Amino acid sequence: MKLHPICVGFAGALMALSAPDRLPPGGLPLMVGKANADDGGKARRAPSVPPARAPSAAVAEEYELARQKGTAEAFELFIARHGDDPLAEKARAELKRLSR
Repeated sequence: MKLHPICVGFAGALMALSAPDRLPPGGLPLMVGKANADDGGKARRAPSVPPARAPSAAVAEEYELARQKGTAEAFELFIARHGDDPLAEKARAELKRLSR
């Protein structure tokens, strides 16, 4: 018995669509089902992403890195990125001190 190319293509498409990363008909994704099974059937919330850091902390960290480098280029880059920040005044003072 010879298989028709369309039947072979259809069978391949069915196999591809039934891959583990797809949802089974009327079910949960595979990993959710496993997590619920490991949990004893108790429903729980999915882990959430931790909150983002405060922007001021990132700016302070960047200023500290520029200060550690101690180069005019590092302070100029900090001022260019954060010219309105209060730490930019400190960076300008450090830049003036370096240029003397």
